Amino acid sequence: MAKEFSVIIERDAEGYYVASVPGLRGCHTQAKSLDELMARVQEAVGLCLEDLDDSVESLDFVGVQKITVTP
Repeated sequence: MAKEFSVIIERDAEGYYVASVPGLRGCHTQAKSLDELMARVQEAVGLCLEDLDDSVESLDFVGVQKITVTP
């Protein structure tokens, strides 16, 4: 049965794209291109799911909010 997960994509200071899957704790990957990143995140999700049981529920994506914090 297919499962759907939201993926958050960011770019770091060195130009790498970084993907995180909030619905799967510890599921992250990175790549130089978006095409490579999407292939890698598919693989990472598959590997994360192998370690979990079938009770994993995907979270509904609501949105992203940027904030500024002054220390």
